[in-house]
Amino acid sequence: MQKYFLCRYDELSEGQSKGFSLGDTAAGTDNVFAVMKDGEVYAYKNTCPHQGINLDWQPDQFLDPDGALIQCASHGALFLIESGECIAGPCAGEALTPVPVEHSPEGLYVLLAD
Repeated sequence: MQKYFLCRYDELSEGQSKGFSLGDTAAGTDNVFAVMKDGEVYAYKNTCPHQGINLDWQPDQFLDPDGALIQCASHGALFLIESGECIAGPCAGEALTPVPVEHSPEGLYVLLAD
């Protein structure tokens, strides 16, 4: 497992989403995003299960207009924030790939498989 720093606690607010590029560009990067809901941080790979494309069409825009669900900007698929399960759209029944989040005094880290 590889550990990557995401952000300080004050850089991700309740009801907000934020995208991150992680890793060495020479070795390829992993794109992930994090969402804070009810004080919990949820992180997922930034890949829609429908066609493997990024979910956001603008930086840090991963949520529907109400901020209640994760939304794929390309196909409108909707995902539960807490589980990543697709509840509407072309990939209904599939799910986003979760990324473990680690809390530390410095802020938030994610763990990615090597």
